[in-house]
Amino acid sequence: MTDLLLIALFAFLGAAAAGLLGALVLRAFRHRSLVVSLTVVAAVAVTAMLAGTLAVAWAMFLSAHDLTVVTTVVAMAAVVSLATAMLLGRWVAARSRDLALAARSFGDGGTFAAPEEQATAELSHLAAELAATSAKLDSSRERERALETSRRELVAWISHDLRTPLAGLRAMSEALEDGMAADSGRYLRQIRTEVERMNDMVGDLFELSRIHAGSLTLTPTRISAYDLVDDALAGADPLAREHGVRLVGDRIDAVPVEVDSKEMSRVLGNLLINAIRRTPADGTVAVAARRADDGVVLSVTDGCGGIPEEDLPRVFDTGWRGSHARTPPAGAGLGLAIVRGIVEAHDGRAEVRNVTGGCCFEVTLPAAAQA
Repeated sequence: MTDLLLIALFAFLGAAAAGLLGALVLRAFRHRSLVVSLTVVAAVAVTAMLAGTLAVAWAMFLSAHDLTVVTTVVAMAAVVSLATAMLLGRWVAARSRDLALAARSFGDGGTFAAPEEQATAELSHLAAELAATSAKLDSSRERERALETSRRELVAWISHDLRTPLAGLRAMSEALEDGMAADSGRYLRQIRTEVERMNDMVGDLFELSRIHAGSLTLTPTRISAYDLVDDALAGADPLAREHGVRLVGDRIDAVPVEVDSKEMSRVLGNLLINAIRRTPADGTVAVAARRADDGVVLSVTDGCGGIPEEDLPRVFDTGWRGSHARTPPAGAGLGLAIVRGIVEAHDGRAEVRNVTGGCCFEVTLPAAAQA
């Protein structure tokens, strides 16, 4: 038993000396290639075994021949171990370089494509994460391009929509100033109408800026969807009469919702105004409110004839006005963007789909908690 403990002690001391030396070498070369690190690890393992074996052999007073045999066997193992470590290190380093080159491509604005060569499980997992990140970046770039396009269109349309009434206001004011207006009362009424329209446009811009800045403050209260829809119908009735459009409360359930009634009235008002303006005379705009599995659904269905399928994803984008809305009174294309912003601030969602003869805008809101 004592001899066995001595052998273990001598082997441990020899291996520990080799391990300590290897740790110092690894620290010195820690910033080098993986090939160097794997080679050092293999060399440490073999050297530790050799040092322990030699320490035990010397303690056991082996003959020179036996010591040479042991040393030769260990040396051959060292050669094979070092060669294997270098080959493994070169293979892993090559896969790492391929992965770095692939990552550089999507970092420069391209799309990440994982290297075809097989790699270790860790490198394969990293490649999968990079592919997922690349997909998210592509989606973000696409949204950014769409937003930039919307901004350009918005600036162009706002400039056009402001320039037209301003030119008219200037002409009418000059006519009044020069005493050339035959009917000054009509001119003053027209000036007031144009000022109100521009004031509405500026108000929409301000509301949209609050939504985008995240500074829209909500004051939720418990209210029946029936009351919300009833107030919105009453407010839109004069415009519907002016356009010869019928307003219908198709199915309005008295389900409770917890919303900011002022902001939600604006949502329904924008949807109704948009529907009335797009529906031809003698057409019908139907409003409904119903309970669904995921909340309360408020819908406005018009008779606009439908929206082209390629335009459906852009309906709620800032500045979108469709192919037939390029001049007043179509507005600046902010109403539906405001609808989506307010609804999302209520943790809801706004959607649109085509139906027979028109389209249906749906606002889904979380149902109010049971009282």
